[in-house]
Amino acid sequence: MFLALRELRFARGRFTLMGIVIALISVLVVLLSGLSSGLVNDGVSGMKSMPVTAFAFDEGTMTDNAFSRSIVDDEQLTSWQDADGVDKAEPLGVSIVNTVTDDDTQLDLTLFGVEPDGFLAPEVSSGEKLGDVAGIIVSQPLEDAGVELGTVVTLDRIDLELTVVGFTEGQSTFGHVDVAYLPIETWQLIASNTAEAGAPTASAIDNVDYPYSSVVAIQAADGEELDYAASDDAAGTTSMTLNEAFNASPGYEAETLTLTMIQVFLYVICALVVGAFFTVWTIQRSHDIAVLRAVGASSRYLLRDSLAQAAILLVGFTIVGVAAGVGLGALMPSAMPFALEATPIAIASVTTIVLGLLGAAVAVVRISRIDPLAALGGRR
Repeated sequence: MFLALRELRFARGRFTLMGIVIALISVLVVLLSGLSSGLVNDGVSGMKSMPVTAFAFDEGTMTDNAFSRSIVDDEQLTSWQDADGVDKAEPLGVSIVNTVTDDDTQLDLTLFGVEPDGFLAPEVSSGEKLGDVAGIIVSQPLEDAGVELGTVVTLDRIDLELTVVGFTEGQSTFGHVDVAYLPIETWQLIASNTAEAGAPTASAIDNVDYPYSSVVAIQAADGEELDYAASDDAAGTTSMTLNEAFNASPGYEAETLTLTMIQVFLYVICALVVGAFFTVWTIQRSHDIAVLRAVGASSRYLLRDSLAQAAILLVGFTIVGVAAGVGLGALMPSAMPFALEATPIAIASVTTIVLGLLGAAVAVVRISRIDPLAALGGRR
């Protein structure tokens, strides 16, 4: 460490410049991590909050936007309810609609039709739980947009009126659209295209003959592993785990793959930049290193010393960059889907440091090949 610290003090200008580059890369990594987490939350937070093990789609449904394409019937639902290892299986209806509030504010909503007393029913932060056939529970951020308890939203084209009776705990979105939870029977009334203008009534719902939903939501029994293949064959469905089903929401896979690719390029750039810096630095001090080899310093000692130097640089300026990135993230406008989460930021920071060390290691491995005779003038 003596040599590493001495060189850091001696060439502090060059090391500071390199550190600024590392810090800027760390800022970008943090911002991309926050943007990635924000897009995930804005795209599938409604699904993430569900205590679901898997979803069963109709067999042959295209995975792209599968929730909107799939239709399952009561027989498929019953088959999953009777499947081995399944604790609960309930219908879930999904549809994205255009609405207008009673004060003429236009809203896009994703309707989640659920059993009011089932495990898919949302917890509320204010208002009432699901029950009334004309009542909906909406995503909490809509409260900041002016939606209140008692607000009436009218569905475009069919003029069906639904009343806000509660707000979810935290954000609940699907496909970047705020979710509105409503009883599955009301969703089936809407999906059957038999709804009349005005608020839905119990008698109108009783007259609906529409034994379908979008998917079957499955909750496995504690300690049980589901045999998805066998259950799918019996029910005529295609199942996906909760995390796999994220890709079935609109735009999720394309957005996450794009941001992941950008992050990977940033990691590669970090490794290349750090490696290039230490390659040049090692070449510049090759004579000094040869002198140390000539007086008895081992290759392992010199390699360890150089890696310690790189670690000090990477860890120190990555911390600076992360702190700056968190500060900038806190200033992001609320309209931007941005969320600072500790785990993704920690993983991104550690990855940056590790890949930087790998780049430095490749550069300084040449230390072990320096001939001690070079320090004694043997090659002059």
